Amino acid sequence: MDLSANNLKPSDPASTAVVKPSTLKFIGDTQNLIWLEFALILAKVNLRACLPRPATVLISKIMSKAKLTKLDEAVMAKQEFQRNSMAAKLNWLRAGVLGANDGIVSTAGLVMGVAGATTDSNSILIAGVAGLVAGSISMAGGEYTSVSAQKDSEIASLSRERRELAEDPEGELRELAWFYEQKGLSLELATKVAKELTARDAIKAHAEAELGIDSEQHASPTQAAFASFVAFAAGSLLPLLAVTGPWIEARIPVTVIAVVASLAITGFVGAKIGGARSGIAIIRNVVVSLLTMGITFAIGSLVGTAI
Repeated sequence: MDLSANNLKPSDPASTAVVKPSTLKFIGDTQNLIWLEFALILAKVNLRACLPRPATVLISKIMSKAKLTKLDEAVMAKQEFQRNSMAAKLNWLRAGVLGANDGIVSTAGLVMGVAGATTDSNSILIAGVAGLVAGSISMAGGEYTSVSAQKDSEIASLSRERRELAEDPEGELRELAWFYEQKGLSLELATKVAKELTARDAIKAHAEAELGIDSEQHASPTQAAFASFVAFAAGSLLPLLAVTGPWIEARIPVTVIAVVASLAITGFVGAKIGGARSGIAIIRNVVVSLLTMGITFAIGSLVGTAI
């Protein structure tokens, strides 16, 4: 129905009387408002369909951050991560366990050999103390020499790397990228990684990739020597006290039991530090100690009888 003024016939009195210009304007404005509101509704629907709500975005970010934090905590709790983060401490602890293990086996073999040759407690005690002191000094000296040589080698290698970086930075950059290519990265990604690492700390990057060492930390020969001395001496005390105790008639079985028990403990601790099976380590320690004590006791008995 066309309500425009042009379609109204002047000859129709009813039309002229009922439909006024103001009424026509009101009807037109109403139609326009209806169409405008309908267009706004469509626009809102399309906008909501295309863009997520702010609350939804915020919740998604919070959930993603919480999930990432949870994953980081899970990674840090893994045994491999803990072992890597405590590598230096674990190395010292492992060296201490091995030093104590050497002290137990060496001194036990020595005193058992003397006990096989004589029943004199003073002779056994003197031999045990001499073995404890000599063994501790020997272990400390050997550890000091070994760690000093390692430290000198690391320092020399780092000096050579610094000189090469100063003389041929492009060649060293390509060399670093090559190491990462060998690990499976593409040429482009390996080059990008090498550039970023070089920009951060070139000598540290080359030391870790090429030399497998930490450019910022070096083992202390003095600390290593002291730790070896204390560990060997502590391990030597157990068989020495067991064989020179007041149980003269039972000194051999008491010493064997004490040594086996202590080596079982050191084997268990060493296996746990290294993440290996403890049963095999315990059996290995016990078998070696029994063979050592058995052989030295037999030799001592033969020599003592011959003399």
